[in-house]
Amino acid sequence: MSKNLFITGTGTDVGKTYVTGLIVKKLREGGKSAAYYKAAMSGNDRRPDGSLIPGDALQVKTMSGIEQPLEEMCPYIDETAVSPHLAAKSEGNPVEMDRVLKNFDQVCDRYEYVTAEGSGGILCPLRFDEQKIQLEDFIKARSLACLMIADAGLGTINAVVLTAEYMNARKIPVKGIIFNHYEPGNPLHEDNKQMCETMTGLKVVACVKDDDTDLDIPVDVLEGFYEENGGDRR
Repeated sequence: MSKNLFITGTGTDVGKTYVTGLIVKKLREGGKSAAYYKAAMSGNDRRPDGSLIPGDALQVKTMSGIEQPLEEMCPYIDETAVSPHLAAKSEGNPVEMDRVLKNFDQVCDRYEYVTAEGSGGILCPLRFDEQKIQLEDFIKARSLACLMIADAGLGTINAVVLTAEYMNARKIPVKGIIFNHYEPGNPLHEDNKQMCETMTGLKVVACVKDDDTDLDIPVDVLEGFYEENGGDRR
């Protein structure tokens, strides 16, 4: 049975995909069978033949060096650069939870460690019409623990604390926080780290600087954040 982890963020453009690439790379370099999964991606470019390129998946695959085919990584790929629920609505490609879970389970059957990335922040909807599907529905369906990615800069205290409080209220386990765009010696970034830890009770487990190519965390510690899939796989 695979061990899994969900990567969420405090919002869009905090660097979830970049940090996820470093996480998956660390696992691969540690000799682990590592894979990536994302339920829905929007804002993707097209190949010359017109097919859509799953941009986040390609970035993680390129950064990490994993051999997993792109076709396994994301069941819903849209072109419009908006929230997945709106992209799916405008392009006639609505997310179905059964397909999201089936494809995720198939990836889990093939790989030892599966890292699933969310879209935007924890409240980003995957579908919002006659059916309403949130990221937390996927998380809870497979009992996934989470890591939170946050920008190290101004405004992150509010974003981190609100995200942590929401996830705690929804009984979604958070293993820790990773700061992105971190500048060692920057008083604001160092204070943000201390304040976020104090106000949430969560540890900042790693700080990622711009252009880092390695995640500064031992692979055995990283492995400890992953948990066996506890969801109903009927």
